Order: sequence, then structure tokens, then C-alpha cells
Amino acid sequence: MPSAEHVLIVGGSGLVGQAATRHFARRGDCRVTAVSRRPPVESRGAAFVPVDLTDERACREVFGQMRDVTRVVFAALFEKAGLVAGWSESDQIETNRRMLEHFFEPLSRAATNLRHVTLLQGTKAYGAHFQPLDVPAREDRSEHRGHPNFYWVQEDYLRACQHARAWQFTILRPQIVFGLSIGAAMNLIPAIGVYAALRKARGEPLAFPGGASPVLEAVDADLLARAIDWAGTSDAAASEVFNVSNGDVFQWPNVWPAIAHALGMEVGEPSPMRLGPTMPARADEWDRVRERHDLVAPALPAFVGESFHYADFCMAAGAVTPPPPAIVSTIKLRQRGFTDVMDTEAMLRKWFARYQELRLLPPARKP
Repeated sequence: MPSAEHVLIVGGSGLVGQAATRHFARRGDCRVTAVSRRPPVESRGAAFVPVDLTDERACREVFGQMRDVTRVVFAALFEKAGLVAGWSESDQIETNRRMLEHFFEPLSRAATNLRHVTLLQGTKAYGAHFQPLDVPAREDRSEHRGHPNFYWVQEDYLRACQHARAWQFTILRPQIVFGLSIGAAMNLIPAIGVYAALRKARGEPLAFPGGASPVLEAVDADLLARAIDWAGTSDAAASEVFNVSNGDVFQWPNVWPAIAHALGMEVGEPSPMRLGPTMPARADEWDRVRERHDLVAPALPAFVGESFHYADFCMAAGAVTPPPPAIVSTIKLRQRGFTDVMDTEAMLRKWFARYQELRLLPPARKP
């Protein structure tokens, strides 16, 4: 018999979408469809439909036929080259607005049994990209709606669509997400992994390339996927906004030895450099590493995407004094019933090991 639950993951090849696809596919009690321009690294039995969300006609044709969808996870994202500078620019905001509307207009008309929509945001809701956060930043208290951000136009649109409708929605704001994806705009594992592999190939130790480290929080992509699942089934999550994190805090120098160990390297003295401007010129070196270790990872731009720029942002490249801490409160989430936690060092080891297992990064030790 067909499953009564059909979960649609929009942005299925991205960091969050891929984790959600794996999670729901492993459940075994629901149909899962992932849509994105590129196929996910792992589908785990989920169906994949290639769609460009900027193509309104294609969206009408595809989503207008999805009549049995019951749950939606919207994790699609458009980012500009160079990443950080585009976060406040009008064309980036407009593109992300159109992507949600192109998808949801036909889907909401067709899917008459839709029950829940999860929308992903992040700490840019609190102005993390242009000013210090409140410590801790809290939902519905610390937002900076006066600053341009596509989060607000998407959220306002979704709230307007939901008025007087039977389905509910939840907005999740994860901290720095770590997980499995290729070519993502904000995925630190391949960015750090490539940087480390090139140093290792030269016989160099793993030097921290960033600046003075703030206190940060992370979230494991698999933990986030479980939070997404919980949000779609809990009455306590209806029409609510939640921060999501692992539950601990970290600074880069303190987790750097765990990263080095996971990659089979020694820790070197800090060596500040901006990865975004410098690493693309070393694409040929990465190609030689790929060949030497018989990796299935693609060439540098396709593998890392814009994530070298994201690494510079997260590692405070160029900072000589620690930036203010970037801490959010997850009390609301835990009080409402989602209590999963993850040790951040263990998370880092887990994801580097997974990339090595999939031959996306070189093995920790030489064969």
C-alpha cells in the first residue's frame, strides 16, 4: 500500500536538505522526494526530481502535479559569488523570494492534504553578519527586521499563505551547520578538508588559517534533520520559530587538534590567511590530490562552492582580537520538547570520517 506520508525536501542536494532526505528516507514509513538542480550525494531510496526554482514555468509543471505531498521542508537557497557581500543585496533577496513563491504557489494549490511546512533561516536573523549578537539571541526578541534579509520576505509570504489554512509551519534557525554536501555555499567540512589536504601533500602541519576566535555554536546536520522531523509532528511547534544548536559552544583553537587528528595531521602554528581569495588558485594541486588518492570528489569549485568565503567569515579571518560571541538561546526549543544534543568535537570527527569513507577527502593515514 502507498504511504500516507509524502515528505518533499526542497533543496535536497544542499547541506540541510541532504540531511533531511537521509533522515526521512531511513524512517521507512513515508515517501520522500528531493528536488534541487543537482542530485544529492546520498538519496537512501528517496526519489529525486531536478528542478530549477528560478524557472517559474518548470515549477508549475512539476509541483502542480504533487497532489499527495503532506509535509514540506524548504531548504533551498540562492547565494552570490563571494557570499558575504551579497547577503544584504536586493537581487539576492529577490531571487530567494521568487524561489519560494515559484515552488509554493503551485504546490499549495495541488497538495490539498498538506499538513506542515518547515522553513529554514539562520542567525542572520539576529544580524550576525553585520553586528554583535545579543547574548544569547532569542527568538521574537533579538531579530533585526529593519536590515535587508530574504528571511523576512519569505517568512511574511508563508505567514500570509497560511492564514485560514489547515496546514501549519515552523521556522528553524540553526547555528553553523556541519554535514554532507558537495558544492554548497556554506559547508565548512570540504573547505577545511581541501585546505588540510593541500598542506598535507606539501608535508606541512595543519595550521589554523583564521583570526582571533570568537565563541561559537554549531549544529550537526543529522541533529537538525531530527529537529525538522519533530517540528512537523509536534503541536508545540506550530507557527513557532526555534533556534537550533548542538547544545555546547566551541572556539576554533580548542577543536583544531580534533580536526587535525581526524585528518591524520599534526597541529601547526597558526598561519593566518584568507581562504576565499587564495584557495581557488590552487585548484591544480587539488586535482593532483584527487588523482593520488583516487577520490570521487569533483574539481575544486564544484566541491567547495562558496564555502572558502564562509570559512573566512566563521573563522574571523584577519581579526586580531576575538569578535563578540555568536550564541543563541535554545531554551525555547528544549522547553517545547526537542532535547537532542551533540558534542561538537565528536560531530567534527564524524563528518571528516564520513567524507573519507565516501572518498571525498583523502584517508587520514596513508595506505
